[in-house]
Amino acid sequence: MSRPIADSADQRIPLTRQRLRTPRAAAIAGIIFAVLLTASIVLIRVSIPEELSGTATAESLRGTANLVSLALTLVPFAGIAFLWFIGVVRDRLGEFEDQFFSTVFFGSGLLFLAMIFASAAIAGGIILSYNLAATGAMGADVLAFGRAVMYTITNIYAVRMAGVFMISLGTIWIRTRVMPRLFVFLTYALALLMLVSINLSVWLILVFPAWVFVISVYILILSLRGEQAGKVISSVPVEKK
Repeated sequence: MSRPIADSADQRIPLTRQRLRTPRAAAIAGIIFAVLLTASIVLIRVSIPEELSGTATAESLRGTANLVSLALTLVPFAGIAFLWFIGVVRDRLGEFEDQFFSTVFFGSGLLFLAMIFASAAIAGGIILSYNLAATGAMGADVLAFGRAVMYTITNIYAVRMAGVFMISLGTIWIRTRVMPRLFVFLTYALALLMLVSINLSVWLILVFPAWVFVISVYILILSLRGEQAGKVISSVPVEKK
């Protein structure tokens, strides 16, 4: 009679470990996304600042071409990590997923990612066009237009989509109670700042990866604690009857 009990216990342990891997995967993906996106944004902003103009523009852009190339290399991997983060979060919600807010959450995340890709592509186009420009005047025109489009996409549209993403996920959290209310209120406050801000700073976009990083670290800590608890439970011998 003791064998079925032991078998059922052995079956529960792999299931528990599988569930523990899910939040850990989301946390790791979120941390990777936050680090890579922050690095790429900083590299692009430093390489193509808003105040760049004058005769030294061409020399300055040629000197930062390698930095922009590095940033463009990091952006796709940041996007992959972000998609993984979204997928794991939705999988974690499971049957508690709200169709309306999950659609807004998923759609705003994809739009944010698409705008980041577009902005990075424009940054690469600026460097390439300026290096290939035959005259300085032509290069200056390309720089002014491309930089304006790049910063408009990032500072206005991508920032708003990030705010919508945060609000929808915060609402899902407060409905399912999977995150502390402190994180929910912090998410709402930061999202409101990103939604109503009107060019407060070109660095405002960095609030989003910083938020993802904090949330991911918290989820990772909970996952590791849960794994330790699972090991303790699995090490307890099953009493035979």
